[in-house]
Parts: sequence; structure tokens; C-alpha cells
Amino acid sequence: MKKEKYSSIAETDIHIDLVVKYLGIIRHQLFVRGCEHDFSKKNSPELEVFDVYTPKLKGMTYGSDEYKLCLTEIKTVLDYHYSCNRHHPEHHKNGINDMNLIDIIEMFCDWFAATKRHADGDIMKSIEINEKRFGISEQLKCILQNTVNTISERI
Repeated sequence: MKKEKYSSIAETDIHIDLVVKYLGIIRHQLFVRGCEHDFSKKNSPELEVFDVYTPKLKGMTYGSDEYKLCLTEIKTVLDYHYSCNRHHPEHHKNGINDMNLIDIIEMFCDWFAATKRHADGDIMKSIEINEKRFGISEQLKCILQNTVNTISERI
């Protein structure tokens, strides 16, 4: 009796279906994150403070001494904001190291969008600043920079 030749197509189809399923779960999580992003800023105690400070911060260079001073003035509200929003490294006891991939993606998108608020906003510069600020590894920094290049091609 002749043995039939093995075909891996069925197992490959099962694998592809699982990948599609997992990507769908991630896509849904990202969609929910997008809909709920920074929602806490629309309510007290954040709303009143951000109504005053958003226009001030907009005119400042991200990471500058003036910018950092402004953040210290609203530290209490920022701490509250971070506690409500897990895409901020400050939300987590061990910062970036406690974040998951969904958190990282939302954080990256938040940083990219924030650069559009500033006349001199620059996502690559923000990544460099935040590498030091949050102790981001060289590998993650490169991944974020590569993602900027991928997104920028589509904008």
C-alpha cells in the first residue's frame, strides 16, 4: 500500500485562522482604547485644569524646562490622570516594564498625536526624550522609530 504524500495546508489553515483570531482580539482592544482614550480629561478634576493648561502647553517645546515646570504645577491632576489611563508609563509601578503591547501601541499613538499640538512637535525627538524619561530600551526605541516611518508613509 502506497502512503499518501503529506500536505501541510490543513495545519497552515488552522494556524492562519488562529493568527486572524488573535489579531482580531488585538484590533478590538485597540478600537476600544481609541474610543476611551483620555476620556478622564473630559470630567472633573481634570477638565478644569486642562482647560487652563492645554493652551499653555501647546505653545511650549515638549521636554523643555518651561514644559517640565508647567507639568509640576499640575502634578496632582496629572497623577490622577495617569492613575486612570494605563497607556501612561506612570500608571504602572514599574513603568514601561509593566505595560502590555496594547498599552505600548496606545502610548505611541498618544505621543504621535501630541506632537501635532505643538508648532515644533517632532515624534522622533519625543521618542528620544521619552527613551531617557521612561528608561525605554534601545530595542523598543528602534521599534517605535520604525513604526513612525511606517505610519508616515501612509499619512
